[in-house]
Amino acid sequence: MNYQETLTYLYEQLPMFSRIGASAIKKDLTNTFKLCAYLKNPQDKIRTIHIAGTNGKGSTSHFISAIMQTAGYKTGLYTSPHIKDFRERIKVNGDMCSREFIVDFVEKIKPVITEIQPSFFEITVAMAFEYFAQQKVDIAIIETGLGGRLDSTNVIRPDLSIITNIGWDHMDILGNTLELIAGEKAGIIKPDTPVVIGEFIAETKPVFTEKATKENAPISFAQEHWEIVSTKSDTDFLEIKVKHIDESEVYDFRLDLTGIYQQENLITVLESCQQLAKLGWNINMKTIQKAASNIKKLTHLHGRWEVLERNPYLIIDVGHNKNCMMEINRSLQNTQHRQLYIVCGFVKDKDVASALEILPANAQYIYTQAHMPRALPVDELAIIGKQTNRKGPAFDDVNEAIAYAKSLARNEDLILVCGSFFIVAEMEGFDL
Repeated sequence: MNYQETLTYLYEQLPMFSRIGASAIKKDLTNTFKLCAYLKNPQDKIRTIHIAGTNGKGSTSHFISAIMQTAGYKTGLYTSPHIKDFRERIKVNGDMCSREFIVDFVEKIKPVITEIQPSFFEITVAMAFEYFAQQKVDIAIIETGLGGRLDSTNVIRPDLSIITNIGWDHMDILGNTLELIAGEKAGIIKPDTPVVIGEFIAETKPVFTEKATKENAPISFAQEHWEIVSTKSDTDFLEIKVKHIDESEVYDFRLDLTGIYQQENLITVLESCQQLAKLGWNINMKTIQKAASNIKKLTHLHGRWEVLERNPYLIIDVGHNKNCMMEINRSLQNTQHRQLYIVCGFVKDKDVASALEILPANAQYIYTQAHMPRALPVDELAIIGKQTNRKGPAFDDVNEAIAYAKSLARNEDLILVCGSFFIVAEMEGFDL
């Protein structure tokens, strides 16, 4: 198979969560262990950092990757889903893996695919481990796909585990209480391995503490060691002053990720770097500060409160659940504009009504959908919009929806595209 045929094989022949939802998920790690064994366990040949959480794990993964690159380490990065190019999932020092590697890898493991019928995600996880081992990376940052305990990435023995936060998402799979969801995420906590918890609340802290105690894992809660002093943002940078509570020192950061919600991710990253330094990794505050201003340049992260056009603003954000909408709303309140147009589409398994109700009622809503089975049909979305007092027209294609918004918008207005990775993925003229 050539590269395109290989991708078609991966997308169409294997169960894929982003396409069909929960039925694509395997309920244990058996297939992943079998795939890794077939490849002679590449995950055991690399040092790793494991990151889980409801929101923020993608930004946090890229931020830490930028720091490790800036510190001079050859750094692997595995994240999901991709936006435009499958190879976004597997990078070394910000560069995507080669098409040739993917073709060769799939050809190599076809016998075991036929034997065990793995999912798309199980294949891509094994693919990442194999690539990082071949590339002889110094460290690989591994983002979980969904949950933690039974996530395919959870076959590694990392230097550090990180859980960014806990929120309401994938309740049909992870549980219908925050404690249950936290329990699934806490599944990445390993014996004698330090773990950093980014954000916690009264319901989730005991879950993490109990699991860490059981595993004899040193645990630190970032909020107890760092606090935001001030935040100032524009469309190019987010300037944050942070106090290290333990030392009463204040540090300045200038992030090229401008969503206000990045301040919480920064707290998680700072505590994680403290723990990595204790483990012997050569990271200091100057390195972190330098990396903070170059995250997008170093890792090619996209889709997080990203300004694509000005006059009027066209901003994209892949936020897709209730907690994401709360953070998007904070960024909207911090961005100067006259009229707000929100172009959005969701997948079927989200609490769409709750997400929409968080966004401004005085915006003009324009509904759309991605062209995939898991997408919420736009007519159904428009009905939910009407029920939540956010009535708006429906367009089958996101590009038609954006064109309509642009036909109405003036220079001082803002057009926001959000609700799903897959909506952003179908935008034309947006290149990585």
